[in-house]
Formats: sequence, structure tokens, C-alpha cells
Amino acid sequence: MLEISVVIPVYNAEKFLERCLGSVLSSLKGVKGEIIAINNKSTDDSLTILNRYKKEYPKIITILDCDVVGASATRNLGAAKAKGEYLWFIDADDAISKDAVTELLREAKKKKADFVMPGTDKYLENGEKTYLPALDPKDPEFKSKFIRRAIGPWQVIIRGEWWTKNDFRFKEGIIHEDLEVMPTLILHTDNYASVDKPLYYYYWNSNSVLHKVEWDPKYLDIFPALEGVYEHFKEAGALETYHDELEWFFIWNLLIDSAGDFKKFKEGRKGFKRSRKMLKKYFPNWRDNRFLNQKKMGIKFKIRVILSYFGIVI
Repeated sequence: MLEISVVIPVYNAEKFLERCLGSVLSSLKGVKGEIIAINNKSTDDSLTILNRYKKEYPKIITILDCDVVGASATRNLGAAKAKGEYLWFIDADDAISKDAVTELLREAKKKKADFVMPGTDKYLENGEKTYLPALDPKDPEFKSKFIRRAIGPWQVIIRGEWWTKNDFRFKEGIIHEDLEVMPTLILHTDNYASVDKPLYYYYWNSNSVLHKVEWDPKYLDIFPALEGVYEHFKEAGALETYHDELEWFFIWNLLIDSAGDFKKFKEGRKGFKRSRKMLKKYFPNWRDNRFLNQKKMGIKFKIRVILSYFGIVI
């Protein structure tokens, strides 16, 4: 059995793809692993680049075509075809360190973990770099922080058998698809680990689906995504246990993150109304949320959030 399957959704990634593939290939040296690259109707030279790498590394790289547009479908397809003990969903515009796979697998096997989290270096387009540390598994607040942080698919390697057993899937046809799945991972395991080193390199891409300069109705996909999260917690019987964390998750994604998108476009104004409706339905007392009211947040932040609730974003 292979040790790891690296799943890379590819859509018009010609500018970044060689950097991504090169880093993964370097990290797979000495490891029994595979790269599953899924071409998602690219119209640039992405497929040409994939075929060139496939020719050079035929035993490592598999190229699949996905006719359903969106990262969700490509990740689901890649996970279904993966032969590795562990899965890692990596974005085509990002990269990993040469030691990433070895270090994460070592920790995974040592702790018999269902998932392992790396630390992340985040690069902005102006060259500025910040470090996002991995959460500490020994922290009694680990599960709470995991839910609140909104972990991306690329921020964990996942034991494939566990992923399949729990029938984890990304909802297809929407953006924000990872928001529905990733916070729920922690509800199904007590076996997790981390390596607090910069093993993943996240590159801010202003042309990505979440950073568009024109209005896209799919910005409103945040609402079905959050409804899906709520239903997952309900089915797991975790609504009471993690009420405050889930409430904060809604506050952040509706009144901070998505509010920033809504305010940029005239068509986005409808999003504020839907945000108010959703909070009234699920968390009518959200203003009393304990994470919102932490001293470290400060009064200015709380005022900003409350104003955002009424469609006033500063």
C-alpha cells in the first residue's frame, strides 16, 4: 500500500503548477506516494504541463479529468481514486517543503492519528510572509480552536480509511465547500497530531474563486455551506457541546469574512439581509457569544461586528 496520495485539483493553474508539482515531487523522495492531478476543464496550458510531468514521472503521477466544475468534485474524485494510507489535498497555486511529507507521515504513524496538521507559511502578493502555527494537540482547547479556525483541506493530512468510513465528502456545485466539511472532522476522532513547522506554503492568489473583482452569485454559497455545517453538528449530537464554537463560526463567516465580499458589490447587499435571517434562526443571542466578548477582541472589534450585522462594514 502507498503511504500517501497527494490530490491536486487543477484549473487554469499554468502560472503556479510547476512550482506546486516540483515541491510535491521533492517531498515524496524516499516515500511510497502518488500524485493525483485532476484537470478541471482548464483552458490554459495546465494540461500540457501535467502531461509533461506525467511523462517524466509515470509511476508517481496520475492525471484524471473531471467534467463537474469546481474544487469539490475534483477532491471527491481524487479521494475516491487514492491508494495511499493518507490523503493530502493540496491547491495547485501552493507548495510544500521538501520535508513536509516525511515529517507528517512520521508523526501520523507515531501517534496513529486520523489527521495531522502542519504549520503554514502564508505569502501575500507583495512578498510579505506570515506564519500560521499548527494547533497543539496537548492543548485542552484543541477541539474548540480547530472548529473556530476554519481549517482548509490543505491544512491536514488525513487517514484515507477514516475519511471513507465517515463518508466525508465536499458538497459539489458550491464554493465555501470546505467550510461544511473541515470543522466536522474533529467530531469523529480523538486521534490527531501536528507538526508545528512551516511545511505548507500558502500563496495568496487574487485571481482565485474567492477573491474575484466582479460580483459572483456564488458568494452566496456561504449560506448553504453553513447550513450544512449546522446539520453535521446536529447529526453528531454536538450542538450543545460546541454551541459557542459553532456560533462563533457563523459570526466570523457571516459578519467578518463574507461581509467583506458583500460590501464590495451592489448585488451583495442581499447577503446582509440573509446573514441577519440566518443568525436569528440559528443563534438569536449571538451578541452574547463568549469568544466575541473576550477582552482580547476589544470593543472596536465588537462594534465592527455589530455594525456589519446591519450592513455597515468599516
